[in-house]
Amino acid sequence: MTKDELHEYILQSKGNESNICQIAAAVNGEIVYNDEWHGFTDNDAMNVNSVTKGIMSLLTGIAADKGYIKSTEQKVLEFFPDYTVKRGEKTIYDVTLGHLLTMTAPYKFRSEPWTKVCTSGDWTKAALDLLGGRSGITGEFKYSTLGIQILAGIIENASGEKCIDFANRYLFAPLDIPEVFLHTDSSKEDQFEFFMSKLPRKREWYSDPCGTVTAGWGICLSACDIAKIGAMVINGGEYNGKRIVSSEWISRMTSTLLELGERFGYLYYGYLWYRPYKNRPVFAAIGDCGNIIYTNAEKNISVGMTGYFKPRIFDRIEFIEKNIIPMLENM
Repeated sequence: MTKDELHEYILQSKGNESNICQIAAAVNGEIVYNDEWHGFTDNDAMNVNSVTKGIMSLLTGIAADKGYIKSTEQKVLEFFPDYTVKRGEKTIYDVTLGHLLTMTAPYKFRSEPWTKVCTSGDWTKAALDLLGGRSGITGEFKYSTLGIQILAGIIENASGEKCIDFANRYLFAPLDIPEVFLHTDSSKEDQFEFFMSKLPRKREWYSDPCGTVTAGWGICLSACDIAKIGAMVINGGEYNGKRIVSSEWISRMTSTLLELGERFGYLYYGYLWYRPYKNRPVFAAIGDCGNIIYTNAEKNISVGMTGYFKPRIFDRIEFIEKNIIPMLENM
């Protein structure tokens, strides 16, 4: 497809591609393509859902690079010395930062208790209350958006800085991404509107009543913003000559540490980032509704894509590799 043909295809789509709001692509670190639909401009933002987790992994790496975090083998409770463990609970003492980053931490729930956490006054503490349980450390993959909230608390307690300020200072500003502000209304009605709205948003990050960002979802960025993040990942943590994250962290973050099952498309998993192929350097931070940072180190191409709420969108990697990569190579 040409750029015009791709634009028209998405514009006329009634299926999986109908909710795409923005696409941006960087080749060799430079944005060479961006397009928008549904009234969006290239400077608008959208809630990129679980792509937020991939950004949290980068922030964790920056905190480790700066010495705030000594090792991914550190116990989670080391970062919360004032937390009172519930009577009879033992498993929580053995949970490490690495368990959180690989989604292998144990929790006391079968399905995530969104209402309990998201109506509490401190979402990080509420997530800690769910950590552990009687089953012990199994090392099994258990996807948990609420559990990742603990990472925000770890970064704040380790660095002494609010996560939003840490992110703006050490990740967004070096990438020339405009400052991201807190979205401070956390009412039930507002949460519903935040998820379901199809309208452009400003660069903001959902937060709990304590002013701590939501670590598993809720950052609003543009496709150009997240394509830049992808370009930095491809370049081993550097962007425009600036070292942002260590190459060692990027390598570990994008490793094939776990092989996922059918529910997750048999993808491989590192530190909150996916790999669709075991032996090809293609990495992705993936969110609901088709939001994605796609990075292809073989071709030095990164693609950012945003989309409004639409359930069961699964084919963005295939769509990018079938349509966007060939278009970029023919430009």
